[in-house]
Amino acid sequence: MSWKTSLSLATALVTLAAVPAVAKTLEMTSVYPGSFPIVGDIGKDIGNRVSKLTGGDLTFTFNEPGALVPAPEAWDAVSTGAVDAAWYSTGFAQGVIKSAAMFTSVPFGPEAPEYLAWYYKGGGKEIWDDIAAKHNIVSIVCTTTPPEASGWFRKPIDSLDDLKGMKMRFYGLGARVMEKLGVQTLTLPVGDTVPALELGTIDAAEVSMPALDQKLGMQDYAKHYYFPGWHQQTSLYSLIINKDVWDGLSENEQAAINEVCRSAVAESIAWGEAIQFEALSQLKEKGVVMHKWSPEILAAMEAAWLEVVEEMKAEDEDFARVWKSYSDFRTNYAEWRDLGYMR
Repeated sequence: MSWKTSLSLATALVTLAAVPAVAKTLEMTSVYPGSFPIVGDIGKDIGNRVSKLTGGDLTFTFNEPGALVPAPEAWDAVSTGAVDAAWYSTGFAQGVIKSAAMFTSVPFGPEAPEYLAWYYKGGGKEIWDDIAAKHNIVSIVCTTTPPEASGWFRKPIDSLDDLKGMKMRFYGLGARVMEKLGVQTLTLPVGDTVPALELGTIDAAEVSMPALDQKLGMQDYAKHYYFPGWHQQTSLYSLIINKDVWDGLSENEQAAINEVCRSAVAESIAWGEAIQFEALSQLKEKGVVMHKWSPEILAAMEAAWLEVVEEMKAEDEDFARVWKSYSDFRTNYAEWRDLGYMR
């Protein structure tokens, strides 16, 4: 090779190195409006956070529910590659994957530390990664919220008989429990729930934590607010990405997304606990009456949940696999919880 050829090659390499990498922008649909506290806030900011860690090489564009695809179609849209990613709760995929809701919330389930311990270190993530991969999706836990309330009602619920025949918006695995108690449940998008309650299409509704319920204006259409949120003691929210898109990212870009989501999980735990008492105070000012379910009603709900578990184990091998991992972990964890924590 002549010195001229070497010089030309060196010049070409320098020129190529000087050309900036083309920034990647992933289009992300959302099932949650950006106006929602915590869930919406973090969802809107994911792109900015990832962009900072990647030096601008990668970002996400947050699209409000329905802007790209209807919220109920988000899972399929990501699976097929119609959109790159979604800001999501895996429980919305329960119609496609019976075990999906186990990775959002579990009735009579654990608080955040125990739930995340199972997910990250107890085998939960590996199982969910395997299930999601069959649908060409990479799913990353990216936010948590604290216990939800278990429902808004127009009148007090003094017995299980008062629930029978009600039409109620309910989400996830808890909906099957309520159906066993005689409730007709509807899995409405959050944005459609308040209009349905206002118009009388539904008689009652559960949505989320007090800070979000207040922002939605649930207190304007029902005044009896029930606790505890037996159906969602902790809720996990996920960033789901088309697997082909994910595989096309660099190792550093994938690492940046994972780190942003782990940081958001820690942040949202603190955030969620910090904003509920003010919301409760403001709801009381609006005439909302706070109730706690009686031990008898809670016991009936838990018994119904255990029936649902047995049914779903028989219906679906993946659900049975997830349940075994989850329940074995909780059994083993119980000794540490009882010894280590003041309960």
